Amino acid sequence: MNDRDTVLERVRRALQDDSREPDSDVTRAYRQSSEETVEVHVAQFVQRVQEYQAVAHVVAAGELAGAIASICTDRAIRSLVVPDDIPSDWLPEGIRLERDSRREPLSNERLDRSDGVLTACALGIAQTGTLVLDGGIAQGRRAITLLPDYHLCVIRSDQVVGIVPEAVTFLRNSSGESARPLTFISGPSATSDIELNRVEGVHGPRTLEVLVVLAHSTAKRLVG
Repeated sequence: MNDRDTVLERVRRALQDDSREPDSDVTRAYRQSSEETVEVHVAQFVQRVQEYQAVAHVVAAGELAGAIASICTDRAIRSLVVPDDIPSDWLPEGIRLERDSRREPLSNERLDRSDGVLTACALGIAQTGTLVLDGGIAQGRRAITLLPDYHLCVIRSDQVVGIVPEAVTFLRNSSGESARPLTFISGPSATSDIELNRVEGVHGPRTLEVLVVLAHSTAKRLVG
Protein backbone atom coordinates (compact mmCIF):
# COMPACT_ATOMS: atom_id res chain seq x y z
CA MET A 1 0.00 0.00 0.00
CA ASN A 2 1.46 3.38 -1.00
CA ASP A 3 1.20 6.62 0.98
CA ARG A 4 -1.89 7.78 -0.90
CA ASP A 5 -3.76 4.58 -0.21
CA THR A 6 -2.75 4.74 3.46
CA VAL A 7 -4.15 8.26 3.85
CA LEU A 8 -7.41 7.40 2.05
CA GLU A 9 -7.86 4.31 4.19
CA ARG A 10 -7.48 6.36 7.36
CA VAL A 11 -10.07 8.83 6.08
CA ARG A 12 -12.50 6.00 5.33
CA ARG A 13 -12.04 4.54 8.81
CA ALA A 14 -12.58 7.93 10.43
CA LEU A 15 -15.79 8.48 8.50
CA GLN A 16 -17.09 5.08 9.62
CA ASP A 17 -16.22 5.64 13.29
CA ASP A 18 -19.54 5.81 15.18
CA SER A 19 -17.83 6.50 18.49
CA ARG A 20 -17.01 10.12 17.59
CA GLU A 21 -18.87 12.97 19.23
CA PRO A 22 -21.54 14.38 16.90
CA ASP A 23 -20.80 17.72 15.34
CA SER A 24 -22.35 20.53 17.34
CA ASP A 25 -24.61 23.09 15.73
CA VAL A 26 -22.93 26.37 14.92
CA THR A 27 -24.53 29.34 16.63
CA ARG A 28 -25.25 32.02 14.06
CA ALA A 29 -25.90 35.07 16.17
CA TYR A 30 -25.15 37.67 13.53
CA ARG A 31 -27.87 39.92 12.15
CA GLN A 32 -29.97 38.20 9.49
CA SER A 33 -32.07 41.12 8.28
CA SER A 34 -32.21 44.90 8.32
CA GLU A 35 -35.03 47.07 9.61
CA GLU A 36 -34.34 50.15 7.49
CA THR A 37 -36.74 51.42 4.84
CA VAL A 38 -36.29 51.14 1.09
CA GLU A 39 -35.36 54.82 0.99
CA VAL A 40 -32.52 54.27 3.47
CA HIS A 41 -31.31 51.21 1.56
CA VAL A 42 -31.24 53.12 -1.73
CA ALA A 43 -29.40 56.09 -0.22
CA GLN A 44 -26.79 53.85 1.41
CA PHE A 45 -26.40 51.76 -1.75
CA VAL A 46 -25.74 54.83 -3.90
CA GLN A 47 -23.24 56.18 -1.36
CA ARG A 48 -21.35 52.88 -1.21
CA VAL A 49 -21.29 52.52 -5.01
CA GLN A 50 -19.76 55.98 -5.32
CA GLU A 51 -17.21 55.22 -2.60
CA TYR A 52 -15.99 52.39 -4.82
CA GLN A 53 -15.25 54.98 -7.55
CA ALA A 54 -18.23 53.94 -9.64
CA VAL A 55 -20.91 56.32 -10.95
CA ALA A 56 -24.48 56.08 -9.65
CA HIS A 57 -27.69 57.85 -10.68
CA VAL A 58 -31.18 57.66 -9.21
CA VAL A 59 -34.00 58.03 -11.74
CA ALA A 60 -37.75 57.56 -11.87
CA ALA A 61 -39.10 54.68 -13.93
CA GLY A 62 -40.32 57.00 -16.68
CA GLU A 63 -36.86 58.57 -16.97
CA LEU A 64 -34.89 55.35 -17.49
CA ALA A 65 -34.85 55.25 -21.29
CA GLY A 66 -33.84 58.90 -21.50
CA ALA A 67 -31.12 58.42 -18.90
CA ILE A 68 -29.62 55.49 -20.80
CA ALA A 69 -29.66 57.44 -24.07
CA SER A 70 -28.10 60.50 -22.41
CA ILE A 71 -25.32 58.45 -20.82
CA CYS A 72 -24.49 56.77 -24.14
CA THR A 73 -24.35 60.17 -25.84
CA ASP A 74 -22.13 61.68 -23.14
CA ARG A 75 -19.73 58.74 -23.30
CA ALA A 76 -19.74 58.67 -27.13
CA ILE A 77 -20.84 55.03 -27.15
CA ARG A 78 -21.30 53.74 -30.69
CA SER A 79 -21.65 50.00 -30.04
CA LEU A 80 -23.30 48.38 -27.04
CA VAL A 81 -23.47 44.72 -26.05
CA VAL A 82 -26.88 43.70 -24.68
CA PRO A 83 -28.42 40.39 -23.60
CA ASP A 84 -30.99 39.11 -26.08
CA ASP A 85 -33.79 39.49 -23.51
CA ILE A 86 -33.07 43.11 -22.61
CA PRO A 87 -36.27 45.22 -22.48
CA SER A 88 -36.74 46.90 -25.85
CA ASP A 89 -37.70 50.24 -24.31
CA TRP A 90 -34.26 50.49 -22.66
CA LEU A 91 -32.41 50.52 -25.96
CA PRO A 92 -31.15 53.89 -27.23
CA GLU A 93 -31.45 54.83 -30.87
CA GLY A 94 -28.50 55.47 -33.15
CA ILE A 95 -26.24 52.91 -31.48
CA ARG A 96 -25.13 49.60 -32.95
CA LEU A 97 -26.49 46.89 -30.69
CA GLU A 98 -24.49 43.68 -30.31
CA ARG A 99 -26.99 41.09 -29.08
CA ASP A 100 -25.57 38.17 -27.13
CA SER A 101 -27.30 34.92 -26.24
CA ARG A 102 -26.27 31.52 -24.94
CA ARG A 103 -27.32 29.96 -28.24
CA GLU A 104 -25.47 32.56 -30.32
CA PRO A 105 -22.74 34.01 -28.11
CA LEU A 106 -20.56 36.84 -29.32
CA SER A 107 -16.87 36.05 -29.60
CA ASN A 108 -14.50 37.37 -26.96
CA GLU A 109 -12.95 39.60 -29.61
CA ARG A 110 -16.29 41.27 -30.41
CA LEU A 111 -17.02 41.75 -26.72
CA ASP A 112 -13.62 43.32 -26.19
CA ARG A 113 -14.04 45.69 -29.16
CA SER A 114 -17.42 46.99 -28.03
CA ASP A 115 -17.78 50.34 -26.29
CA GLY A 116 -19.67 48.82 -23.37
CA VAL A 117 -22.42 46.54 -22.09
CA LEU A 118 -25.91 47.24 -20.73
CA THR A 119 -27.51 44.76 -18.31
CA ALA A 120 -29.88 44.39 -15.41
CA CYS A 121 -28.91 42.56 -12.20
CA ALA A 122 -30.38 40.17 -9.64
CA LEU A 123 -30.06 42.49 -6.63
CA GLY A 124 -27.94 45.07 -4.86
CA ILE A 125 -26.57 45.14 -1.31
CA ALA A 126 -26.78 48.52 0.42
CA GLN A 127 -24.28 47.62 3.14
CA THR A 128 -21.46 46.99 0.66
CA GLY A 129 -22.57 48.79 -2.51
CA THR A 130 -22.48 45.46 -4.33
CA LEU A 131 -24.32 44.40 -7.47
CA VAL A 132 -25.10 40.69 -7.82
CA LEU A 133 -25.62 39.04 -11.21
CA ASP A 134 -26.93 35.50 -11.45
CA GLY A 135 -27.44 35.13 -15.20
CA GLY A 136 -31.17 35.79 -14.88
CA ILE A 137 -33.47 38.03 -16.91
CA ALA A 138 -31.69 40.79 -18.86
CA GLN A 139 -28.31 39.88 -17.37
CA GLY A 140 -26.87 37.59 -20.03
CA ARG A 141 -23.73 35.49 -19.83
CA ARG A 142 -21.02 36.28 -17.29
CA ALA A 143 -18.52 37.00 -20.08
CA ILE A 144 -20.40 40.04 -21.39
CA THR A 145 -19.93 41.87 -18.08
CA LEU A 146 -16.23 41.00 -17.81
CA LEU A 147 -14.72 41.76 -21.21
CA PRO A 148 -16.14 45.16 -22.27
CA ASP A 149 -14.36 48.13 -20.70
CA TYR A 150 -17.61 49.83 -19.59
CA HIS A 151 -20.63 48.37 -17.79
CA LEU A 152 -23.95 50.21 -17.41
CA CYS A 153 -26.15 48.32 -14.96
CA VAL A 154 -29.82 48.96 -14.18
CA ILE A 155 -31.29 48.04 -10.80
CA ARG A 156 -34.76 48.67 -9.39
CA SER A 157 -35.06 50.17 -5.92
CA ASP A 158 -37.02 47.12 -4.74
CA GLN A 159 -34.02 44.93 -5.65
CA VAL A 160 -31.80 46.63 -3.06
CA VAL A 161 -31.51 44.69 0.20
CA GLY A 162 -29.91 46.00 3.37
CA ILE A 163 -27.20 43.54 4.36
CA VAL A 164 -25.28 40.55 3.01
CA PRO A 165 -27.23 37.77 4.86
CA GLU A 166 -30.45 39.06 3.26
CA ALA A 167 -28.84 38.80 -0.16
CA VAL A 168 -27.65 35.24 0.50
CA THR A 169 -31.13 34.18 1.66
CA PHE A 170 -32.79 35.81 -1.35
CA LEU A 171 -30.40 34.20 -3.80
CA ARG A 172 -30.80 30.79 -2.19
CA ASN A 173 -34.59 31.00 -2.30
CA SER A 174 -34.73 32.33 -5.86
CA SER A 175 -32.33 29.78 -7.36
CA GLY A 176 -34.01 26.70 -5.88
CA GLU A 177 -32.32 23.48 -6.90
CA SER A 178 -30.70 24.95 -10.03
CA ALA A 179 -28.16 27.30 -8.49
CA ARG A 180 -26.38 29.49 -11.04
CA PRO A 181 -22.88 30.98 -10.87
CA LEU A 182 -22.95 34.38 -9.17
CA THR A 183 -20.96 37.51 -9.93
CA PHE A 184 -20.54 40.05 -7.11
CA ILE A 185 -19.50 43.49 -8.35
CA SER A 186 -18.30 46.16 -5.92
CA GLY A 187 -17.06 49.00 -8.08
CA PRO A 188 -14.95 48.84 -11.24
CA SER A 189 -12.39 46.10 -11.64
CA ALA A 190 -9.21 47.07 -9.81
CA THR A 191 -6.11 45.53 -8.28
CA SER A 192 -3.14 46.77 -6.25
CA ASP A 193 -1.12 43.57 -6.46
CA ILE A 194 1.86 45.19 -8.20
CA GLU A 195 3.82 47.51 -5.88
CA LEU A 196 0.51 48.58 -4.27
CA ASN A 197 -0.34 50.73 -7.28
CA ARG A 198 -4.05 50.72 -8.12
CA VAL A 199 -4.68 49.52 -11.66
CA GLU A 200 -8.24 49.44 -13.03
CA GLY A 201 -9.74 47.27 -15.74
CA VAL A 202 -7.58 44.20 -15.21
CA HIS A 203 -10.25 41.63 -14.29
CA GLY A 204 -13.31 43.36 -15.70
CA PRO A 205 -14.72 46.75 -16.75
CA ARG A 206 -12.61 49.81 -16.03
CA THR A 207 -15.76 51.91 -15.59
CA LEU A 208 -18.97 50.91 -13.79
CA GLU A 209 -22.11 53.06 -13.97
CA VAL A 210 -25.31 52.23 -12.10
CA LEU A 211 -28.85 53.44 -12.71
CA VAL A 212 -31.15 52.95 -9.71
CA VAL A 213 -34.77 53.05 -10.89
CA LEU A 214 -37.20 54.15 -8.21
CA ALA A 215 -40.55 52.45 -7.89
CA HIS A 216 -43.40 54.97 -8.05
CA SER A 217 -44.14 54.77 -4.33
CA THR A 218 -40.47 55.11 -3.39
CA ALA A 219 -39.98 58.09 -5.69
CA LYS A 220 -43.01 59.83 -4.19
CA ARG A 221 -41.68 59.40 -0.63
CA LEU A 222 -38.16 60.54 -1.54
CA VAL A 223 -39.43 63.66 -3.31
CA GLY A 224 -41.70 64.45 -0.42
